[in-house]
Amino acid sequence: MEQREILIKSSLDQTLQPSLFYASHSSEKRPLLVGLHTWSCNRFNQIDNMLPFAEKYDFNLLLPEFRGGNLVTNENPALACGSEFAKQDIKDAIDYVIEYENVDADNIFLLGLSGGGHMALLIAGMIPEYFKAIGSYVPITDLKKWADYNEQYRPHILACCSDSEEEMTKRSPMTYIDTIAKANLKIFHGKRDGVVPVMHSIELYNKLMERYPRARVYLDIFDGSHEIDMKTAEYWLISQYKKTAKTAITG
Repeated sequence: MEQREILIKSSLDQTLQPSLFYASHSSEKRPLLVGLHTWSCNRFNQIDNMLPFAEKYDFNLLLPEFRGGNLVTNENPALACGSEFAKQDIKDAIDYVIEYENVDADNIFLLGLSGGGHMALLIAGMIPEYFKAIGSYVPITDLKKWADYNEQYRPHILACCSDSEEEMTKRSPMTYIDTIAKANLKIFHGKRDGVVPVMHSIELYNKLMERYPRARVYLDIFDGSHEIDMKTAEYWLISQYKKTAKTAITG
């Protein structure tokens, strides 16, 4: 698949924001996989994970930038890290490829890990209706709790959130439980994760289940650390793409 860089005008500040796009080989409309980069990185960092998936199933692949890494070295960190601008960049990029590429809008999938898992949950809390299924690996769900826990990342969180607890709350998936509950979502978290504790995912899941026990939100706690297993991600997303009715068991 040929890599193309596309520049998409932000509907919020009219700036041109980059994404990478890999088009399906088919002339017919094909599903779209949206892959989200990790906390410290940019649109290039998930090529090795996401491109083999897209090639295997002949999906289109979109890798948006959404204002770059969540770092003090970012020229404008306040626009990164789950800001309204970062979230809108992802939506704008999806809308653009739906309009101009051979994308099957009924089969759009979202996948991210770590900082990308954080963004996947925030996007689920923004436009859950866009996606056939979402996979979020080892996500940060509460920025304030993470800042208190992880001294290495604390300066970057504070820079992105302007040292404001209110901003941390706005950029935390825990704030958007009511909308996330409308998504078809599986959260994966390593039991031995020393970067983002597994309780981030457990607490979000428990809170959501208390309010919405029938929601199509699932939690997979796996034997691992801060990582993604693309085989399980593939199985989850493709199972939803090819979903068939299950047979109830009695007796």
